[in-house]
Amino acid sequence: MQHFEDSVYKLIVETSTNLPGDVRVAIQAAREAEDRATRAGLSLSTIADNIEMAECNVSPICQDTGMPTFVVHTPIGANQIVMKQAIRSAIARATKDGKLRTNSVDSLTGANTGDNLGPGTPVIHFEQWEKEDVDVRLILKGGGCENKNIQYSLPAEIEGLGKAGRDLDGIRKCIMHAVYQAQGQGCSAGFIGVGIGGDRTTGYELAKQQLFRHVDDTNPIEDLRKLEEYVMDNANKLGIGTMGFGGAVTLLGCKVGVMNRLPASFFVSVAYNCWAYRRQGVLLDAQTGELKEWIYPQGSELPMNSTSEETEAVTAASTDEEPREIHLKMPLTEAQVRELRVGDIVVLEGEMHTGRDALHSYLINHDSPIDLNGGVIYHCGPVMMQDRDGEWHVKAAGPTTSIREEPYQGDVMKKFGIRAVIGKGGMGAKTLKALQEHGGVYLNAIGGAAQYYARCFKKVNGVHFLKEFGIPEAMWHLQTKGFAAIVTMDSHGNSLHADVEQDSRTKLEQFKEPVFK
Repeated sequence: MQHFEDSVYKLIVETSTNLPGDVRVAIQAAREAEDRATRAGLSLSTIADNIEMAECNVSPICQDTGMPTFVVHTPIGANQIVMKQAIRSAIARATKDGKLRTNSVDSLTGANTGDNLGPGTPVIHFEQWEKEDVDVRLILKGGGCENKNIQYSLPAEIEGLGKAGRDLDGIRKCIMHAVYQAQGQGCSAGFIGVGIGGDRTTGYELAKQQLFRHVDDTNPIEDLRKLEEYVMDNANKLGIGTMGFGGAVTLLGCKVGVMNRLPASFFVSVAYNCWAYRRQGVLLDAQTGELKEWIYPQGSELPMNSTSEETEAVTAASTDEEPREIHLKMPLTEAQVRELRVGDIVVLEGEMHTGRDALHSYLINHDSPIDLNGGVIYHCGPVMMQDRDGEWHVKAAGPTTSIREEPYQGDVMKKFGIRAVIGKGGMGAKTLKALQEHGGVYLNAIGGAAQYYARCFKKVNGVHFLKEFGIPEAMWHLQTKGFAAIVTMDSHGNSLHADVEQDSRTKLEQFKEPVFK
């Protein structure tokens, strides 16, 4: 098995940097179904650009490379201890090379291990089979979509859909609600894996296992085939759209599995996955560990056919009128921010600061290490690499889900005079109120477009809290040019996210009546 570690390393790099062919087909179909002059349409074009850039740069498609999860099938007698050691070594190597973000954090202290190794990281499931080869599959599922996983215990009262019983129709309601509740926070348009039955743990495992299926396969169980088709036919009628901007395409794939359960329990578990559906697999020679074939079609075989004309703007025009494109230099003034309206495209230049969970929690009770008056905070945990001269470089830098900062954001903005925050998925009522009172704005970037945004950062001016928080949570000060995002929450009380959620909640009610008898 002398080649096993190298083969696993190749699998990690391929999974992180090159979206598989079946996923590309689904995204391409979404682009064709969406009006390209809308926010959602131009977002999909940006996504297509990002996919090609990641492949060409051999860099992460999305900066959040998740918790690497392996499923390994081995012949009888294979040494799983040696394989586990090799997988861990390959993970550490890929992290050092900037193909994975440092994502393994101590749950009690918050300390980042720096190499993606630690208790429970990476996740490795071994199963024996009667075949002679070794089958290794990997999924990289980011935290934004992982946080939108949801589990239902039936019977239950489902928001907007009424009573869901212990039957196929109750399962249908759970799945439709799961798509609704994700909104744009999970980087829609997404894919879902559904597990019916089991216990609370095995139900979620079954749901995630469904994400290893091919996008275009057919469920061999007739009732589940019908259920998958129903969901694909109807979930897009919710109008949530790409990034939650509204639109015709909300869901790109639905796969459902079933297992037995206890008489007292009936769980429906849903694993939500973003558009950056990063999973790949390899078939290896059991004696040498050499790579024999890829399990899923490699992405380079199916280019996205993006065009520069479609991606001149990061996000979208309104369907009613042409959007305003406003160029601003940071720091910003209150007067500049008060002029902005939902739908405006803002292109930023100057110094921007990253800030996620650890920083916001810190700033509530401490002073900032730098002057943030008029500043812009970017909800981002980048992939960073340091060269031989000690200079830092941004390798991947898309937005993280902003709603996690809802308890802090308004207070932090007021305390330090911050005028804009950038993220994805929008924020809640507390932040919206603060934007009105203080004179602030929320800008939505395209979730997962880590390469698209990385090119906007021309220099790393400095960093704070690197040792304390680790690379993803540190406060990076980045010299920025041409960073474009769309205003989705303004200082006048308007929120595109609240509007889309309310509209999709109304549309959800049309699926209340029974479908499967």
